[in-house]
Amino acid sequence: MQEQTTSTEAARKGPPPLILTARMSGGAQQWFEARRRAYFPPDRNQVPAHLTLFHHLPGDQVADIEDELAEESWRLDPMPASATHLRFTGQGVQVAIVTPALSDLRERLAARWRTVLTPQDMRAHRPHVTLQNKAQAEKARKTFDALCATFQPFEFEIEGLQLWRYLGGPWESVGDYGFGMAPA
Repeated sequence: MQEQTTSTEAARKGPPPLILTARMSGGAQQWFEARRRAYFPPDRNQVPAHLTLFHHLPGDQVADIEDELAEESWRLDPMPASATHLRFTGQGVQVAIVTPALSDLRERLAARWRTVLTPQDMRAHRPHVTLQNKAQAEKARKTFDALCATFQPFEFEIEGLQLWRYLGGPWESVGDYGFGMAPA
């Protein structure tokens, strides 16, 4: 019994999981980041504003994942995206993103990685950028109302993909895969 527990613990202590996000054009990234800094609880705001494609990819497969992302990305052009509306989550606010080309890419990657995806990453993808999360309900409602008073839908581009290593709160950059950039 002791050996099994030790093996399980060792497996859990393996390489940290990976997170895959979309790299947004500079103006959009700045817009999201400014609002995230303003509204996200400061003690929880350890990562930049982001549009997550996969929350938990296996860290022990980082080399294969990097190769696949490099191979996939260089063939692609920047993708149009729209920040369409705000969503109230009960404990925060998200900006809904519509980007059919990125959704198609995510579907292709999910099909390729289906055997290693977590239940969360197997669910239907609803692209968004979180501006506030894990706030008290009343504060979240006030944030939503304040943002709704000024929010205007806008267009931007998805310029590439970013791979991160999850470090229990903060993230560490593993790679950036610009669309149309030939692999090194």
